[in-house]
Amino acid sequence: MVCPDHRCREDDVDEAVDPVLISAREAERLRGELAIDAAGIGTFDWDLVSGRLDWDDRLIEIFGFNPGTFDSTIYGFNDRLHPDDLARVTADLQTAIDTGNDFASVYRIILPSGDTRWISARGRRLCNPDGQPVRLLGAAYDITDQRDAELSVTRVLEAMPAGFYSLDRQWRFTYVNAAAEKILLRGRDKLLGQVIWTEFPAAAGSIFEDSYRRAVDTGQPVSFPAYYPPPLDGWYELHAWPSPDGLSVYFLDVTDRHHDQQQAEAAAARQALQVAVTEQLTGTMQTDRAVALLARLVVPALADFSIVTLVDDTFTPGSRRGVRDVGLWHRDEAARSVLDAYGQVRIPSLQDQAFALRALSSGQPVVINHDATSAIRGVLVEGPAQDLIAELAPESFITLPLRGRGHTVGLLTLFNGPARGTVSPLDLASATEVAARAGLALDNARLYGQQRALAEQLQHSFLSAPPEPDHGQIVVRYLPATAAAAVGGDWYDAFMQPDGATMLVIGDVAGHDTAAAATMGQLRSMLRGIAASDDHAGPAQVLHRVDKAMAQLEMGTLATAVVARLEQNLDERERGVTRLRWSNAGHLPPLVIHPDGNVAPIPDWRAEMLLGVDQGSPRTDTVTVLERGATVLLYTDGLVERRDSDLDTGIERLRAAVAELAHLPLQELCDAILQRLVNGRPDDDVALVAIRLHRQDQPRPAEAGPRRLPDPVPDEPSP
Repeated sequence: MVCPDHRCREDDVDEAVDPVLISAREAERLRGELAIDAAGIGTFDWDLVSGRLDWDDRLIEIFGFNPGTFDSTIYGFNDRLHPDDLARVTADLQTAIDTGNDFASVYRIILPSGDTRWISARGRRLCNPDGQPVRLLGAAYDITDQRDAELSVTRVLEAMPAGFYSLDRQWRFTYVNAAAEKILLRGRDKLLGQVIWTEFPAAAGSIFEDSYRRAVDTGQPVSFPAYYPPPLDGWYELHAWPSPDGLSVYFLDVTDRHHDQQQAEAAAARQALQVAVTEQLTGTMQTDRAVALLARLVVPALADFSIVTLVDDTFTPGSRRGVRDVGLWHRDEAARSVLDAYGQVRIPSLQDQAFALRALSSGQPVVINHDATSAIRGVLVEGPAQDLIAELAPESFITLPLRGRGHTVGLLTLFNGPARGTVSPLDLASATEVAARAGLALDNARLYGQQRALAEQLQHSFLSAPPEPDHGQIVVRYLPATAAAAVGGDWYDAFMQPDGATMLVIGDVAGHDTAAAATMGQLRSMLRGIAASDDHAGPAQVLHRVDKAMAQLEMGTLATAVVARLEQNLDERERGVTRLRWSNAGHLPPLVIHPDGNVAPIPDWRAEMLLGVDQGSPRTDTVTVLERGATVLLYTDGLVERRDSDLDTGIERLRAAVAELAHLPLQELCDAILQRLVNGRPDDDVALVAIRLHRQDQPRPAEAGPRRLPDPVPDEPSP
């Protein structure tokens, strides 16, 4: 047996060889031969000194030779090579021989039948002890089927409209299809072999790199949308999946779709803004609240910051009188204090040619799309306003008149910073629509404010100040419903009869409008006239006469009322007590705070028929005796009624509050009750009248104020 290792010693050949070792070597050799045979691999041995090229039977078969027909020379090999691959393969062989690098090549051969086959070959040179190349050993196998499959995949990849590229483990491009060349604005000859982060530096450290590395690290595919800046300047939808060789990336240019989606979203946002302006501004009749809402609604939907300006009835074109900035908002919280400061000094700092005054005078929008800061500084007088607008630094702005019914009620000014840039045509159209809706809403609020002020004057003209009888302190309160027109049917009254008795009245006409207020005024005057004209008319008698008068005058309305009369003769005065005579026409029960602080409805109270139902309905008086220090509280249902609870629960809530607050002076007590129960903003009208009886054997308390009686009323009670 010939030792395959030329370095072995000659005397070693005669030594005994372990049979087990021989079997192991034979088994290893056999396994190698079987593996090579199964893989269809042929081997070659090229003697570089003699030029002889030996092929095994497998390789002779692969190249289409019959046994004995291959001439065992490099020329026989070259004869089979495809002419287009000959020069390249020859160069690869010579490089391997000269450098010692492994030979690796894929090339085509042409068989005698004319068929073309693809061959993959690898080889390595051997040198003599002097370092001279003497042999090139190698192997080759037919990869035609594999190559055809790859070419089929390549044809698909080249035909697909989406971009595709593959990266190796070092993030180098190994394949780029035609669509990717077009999308990436780079030919594959410029990309293959190059590192993606070098060729596309904006991808480094971005969602691209993060997602690609996550896919490789986890072995899981990733999908994500991303924007790449100029020169590509586009939006892409990417799908990347890892492989043993690296990463494959499929991507689409979705820039147009993204822009369409942005436009659709912007259109929806503009529509939503217009709806919000309509709903929010028409939902409040308070001008200041409407203006504050408008300033916030348009930021950041239409601008980076905004100013809403109102004009009142004193404004004349070209002047600053009646012009005030009342709504300001900035998207940047840190800049809001600067904007507020600018709003405080802007109007007085406007020169005659200022853009705001120009828009108010002409009724036309003013648009400045570039260098707005310099333009605005140029129409401001020198001072803080110039410095503040420079700090806000708008790049563009638009000032839109807010038109009401035939006149301008204010201005909406929208400012964009440098990042947002110019006012786009779409933003201008949206802002114009918003301004039109806001103008009508603000005009409605203005008209409502005027109506409310007039109504309140009318209401308070009905609700006159009460008298202050001897040692009786009377306090009255009235709050209109915040959601109504500020007038309604609730009323109170306090007056004295000719005999010195004090009358207290609380009432409620159905409705919350001027008609209810007018009816209330009629009933109040009617009741007051009836009670004041008769020395001895008690509460029940007064209500009975009012019933008859309502029927005779065909008033056609319903009302509740309580009439209470505080009476006292000389004996009662000496004993320090007062009689409370009262009658109830369908109203809530009065409350009494006794001197010990106990709070309870008047004993034996009962509610009889409402006013206006039946003029023949019986009316009765109930009498209770009050000690000095007692307080009587009459009120309307707006104080206790809630949507989520019944009246009994509301009355108990009132009793609990009064019990807790009973120690307060009467003025403070009434204010605290209103604050506790309705927070100063009732859903329904609230009328309240209270009387506290002070001691008569001591001077009148300072908190009760000076005594105030009508001239005809006697100082002392009748005997």
